[in-house]
Amino acid sequence: MSLWFRTLLVTLVTLTSTQTWAAGWPERPVRFIVSQAAGGTPDIICRMVAERVSQSLGQQVVVENRPGGGNVFGAQAAAHAAPDGYTFFFATAAALVTNPYTFKALPYDPKRDFVPVSMVASNPFFLLVNPSVPAKTLPELIAYEKAHPGKLTAATDGSRNFSGMLMAWLNKLAGTHIVQVPYPAMPRGIQDALAGRVQVIILAVASASPHMKRGTLRVIATSGIHRVPKFENVQPIAETFPGFDFLGWFALVAPTGTPADVIARMNKAVDAALKDPAVTKRFQDLGFFTEGAGTPESTGAFIRNQVDVWGKVVREIGVKPQ
Repeated sequence: MSLWFRTLLVTLVTLTSTQTWAAGWPERPVRFIVSQAAGGTPDIICRMVAERVSQSLGQQVVVENRPGGGNVFGAQAAAHAAPDGYTFFFATAAALVTNPYTFKALPYDPKRDFVPVSMVASNPFFLLVNPSVPAKTLPELIAYEKAHPGKLTAATDGSRNFSGMLMAWLNKLAGTHIVQVPYPAMPRGIQDALAGRVQVIILAVASASPHMKRGTLRVIATSGIHRVPKFENVQPIAETFPGFDFLGWFALVAPTGTPADVIARMNKAVDAALKDPAVTKRFQDLGFFTEGAGTPESTGAFIRNQVDVWGKVVREIGVKPQ
């Protein structure tokens, strides 16, 4: 048998196997691993997507919660799952981007262990103050802090977590020294901000909006580069510090080695789910926004960019891995 013929035969067998896989998948329930607890916003969003994807694929998509360890437990479980198209990771920005900078060692490697499938949604954050602070804009807040050094404190989720790093980066850019008060649970931080025991807080839109409507917290700026739908009067931090654009987000990824045709089909199913008007509206009610799934390639490019962006922030603010 000639080398040419053997090569042709292998190619035909491979193509046939791929087509058979694409035609047969999924033959049993598919699993979405979430690294957050049941009932939280990530879990709610994941279940909404999973329900629509189940309808598209004709098989149930089961949501499995693996909370704890700063998203590590869920990421590890997904990374070590068989790459057979039956396990996907509903990943947070922390799991894929910031954890490698804030942990000395991880039991998974985001670059090596996962391949991108689709984007899901992003959420901007609001910078807010207790009404006792006279500032109404970011420049006014910066000027007030410089005129009253040491007076302002900020409730954050810790120096190595999102709001803590965002606050530290804003301090560095503005030349301010707003002191962080870390909270293991942000509801307590919200209560202290409402009472004026801390004066500044960074919250997701859904958490912030009830207090904004009641006037118990005043919004100063948003962390995303674009204005937020329904909150168009809130100025982006980027209007004071160009290029400032920090969002929370979710992406769907799969264990490395998952067949490309399965990834393509899952991407299509997620895209259809995200473009369902009912899903889009519910996302907006929760303070999340989506432009559809994109492609696996565009999702991968986005994640790589976020790795670079957060790497710069971590270096600049001096966060040390622990």
